[in-house]
Amino acid sequence: MPKTPLSILDLAPIVEGDTPAQALCNATDIARQADLWGYNRYWLAEHHNMTGIASAATSVIIGHIAANTSRIRVGAGGIMLPNHAPLVIAEQFGTLESLYPGRIDLGLGRAPGTDQYTARALRRNLGNSDDTFPQDVLELQGYFKPVRPGQHVRAVPGAGLGVPIWLLGSSLFSAELAAHLGLPYAFASHFAPRYLLRAIELYRDRFQPSETLGRPYVMVAANAIAADSDEEAQLLFSSLRNRFAHIARGVRGPLQPPSLEHGKDWTPGERDFADEATACSAVGGPDTVRQGLEHLLAETGADELIVTAQIFDHAARRRSFDIVARTWGLTPA
Repeated sequence: MPKTPLSILDLAPIVEGDTPAQALCNATDIARQADLWGYNRYWLAEHHNMTGIASAATSVIIGHIAANTSRIRVGAGGIMLPNHAPLVIAEQFGTLESLYPGRIDLGLGRAPGTDQYTARALRRNLGNSDDTFPQDVLELQGYFKPVRPGQHVRAVPGAGLGVPIWLLGSSLFSAELAAHLGLPYAFASHFAPRYLLRAIELYRDRFQPSETLGRPYVMVAANAIAADSDEEAQLLFSSLRNRFAHIARGVRGPLQPPSLEHGKDWTPGERDFADEATACSAVGGPDTVRQGLEHLLAETGADELIVTAQIFDHAARRRSFDIVARTWGLTPA
């Protein structure tokens, strides 16, 4: 029986002392290797006004990654649709699909992917909010279908291309909408795992087959940080835990170097926040990481896993994805 597909979610992390340009170069390097290691997809996430994340112009980076790879599917995990007019996204991803046919995915999120001030700056006069998300998804789907008689607005490129649309979420809302529309569903358990099992159950129970998907398809996200030993992996993991502790303080910034000393100045609330945010993580040497991912798979019955790794040192991050690919049994391209 073939292994469950494994994919990568990348935030193009900017580490302390480095630049967004270097972060994007690092992401390209990881994507090239992921293409060879046998990963199924390479997704990038939209975030704004965050000095530790370089993937704001998500569709631009997707085009660059697709141009520098040959096999792996490349997509958005996701585009935060309330920030955009659906037609613009249809044109962008129609263009990407035209340039790289059969390799582009469009994951859609309902959150703004930023703070309230930046969300206002992004949306300006669009007047959108997450309240219109279901209607925006339907409008976007319509642009990828063949042009109908009397249709006045079309996406060029985009019309008739059928770009695969996913719904992403960390709550029950998107799970129910994905079920209603018959779309594949990805849960953001790499940072918000609280409703993971309830959302998957809801999605499967209420799934209605569509023209593009006949049965539920669930992808679950997890942090996967691997090294040659459990101790080394836990040290690498400390950068991510420290990031969440800082978020609990209202502090954001570049990814900090690993240090097991970080937690000594955390408040109980900060520690609890970091613990909850990173609860869906497989961290350790090869066997430990594989067992962690297998446990997640057994718990969720996921059709696919998508892993992310915010690691300070690029060589260690590249090595981590390599170890995960090997221990999971991916077939090198």
